[in-house]
Amino acid sequence: MHPRAICCCFSGHRPNRLPWGSRESDERCLDLKGTLADTLEDLYGRGFRHFICGMAQGCDFYFAEAVLALRELHPDVTLEAAIPCATQADRWPAADRERYVELLARCDEQHLIQQAYSPNCMQRRNQYMVDHSALLLAAFAGLPGGTMNTILYAQRSGVETVVIGI
Repeated sequence: MHPRAICCCFSGHRPNRLPWGSRESDERCLDLKGTLADTLEDLYGRGFRHFICGMAQGCDFYFAEAVLALRELHPDVTLEAAIPCATQADRWPAADRERYVELLARCDEQHLIQQAYSPNCMQRRNQYMVDHSALLLAAFAGLPGGTMNTILYAQRSGVETVVIGI
């Protein structure tokens, strides 16, 4: 277990909630990825070394990839996958499943919240991440849903929250 003080978790929207959808070549997506990279470098400068990702499609993938790029520059960086259930990616398109498997293979740790899907497994995953972190980094478009709930949970829990507006 890593000391909470050096842990940062992430929450963000899936493609269906993003203005650019799955078009990662969109300028807005490229801007978000650049902001994530810059913010992670700043967080590294503040002493954060362990990063926890929920491994969902969309922004979680961008975050995981940015952490892995940061690890190339700073080998003391670690990435943990917080997996809500063992079947998380089973119904995703093949390309997303492949990306997910590749990202999982590059994670330093994996934490499976529960074996089987249930209606609250994503929320349990999000609470696990916040409960083990000193900071929540969120990419947020102001929409109700899991990211908003995670931000509110972090704020109620006294966890510092940095929001990147989309």
